[in-house]
Amino acid sequence: MSISNLKEVKIMKEGIHPNYQQTQIKCACGNVIETGSTKKDIRIEICSNCHPFYTGKQKLVDTGGRVDKFRRRYGLDK
Repeated sequence: MSISNLKEVKIMKEGIHPNYQQTQIKCACGNVIETGSTKKDIRIEICSNCHPFYTGKQKLVDTGGRVDKFRRRYGLDK
């Protein structure tokens, strides 16, 4: 494929693209993130600032002793 066969697109079509604007994403924890979006003032419940996976405060719950039962079954309770 030669360079002469490639078409260069310079202008977007008018009236079909949503309005892209600066906006704020506000989390329930109080963290505010400045970004660009087609929506104005986005509110979220959890972000990377308060999510347990990112903060390292993740709790592992052993439901009904499943881990202990597995360890006893396979002799891994040493």
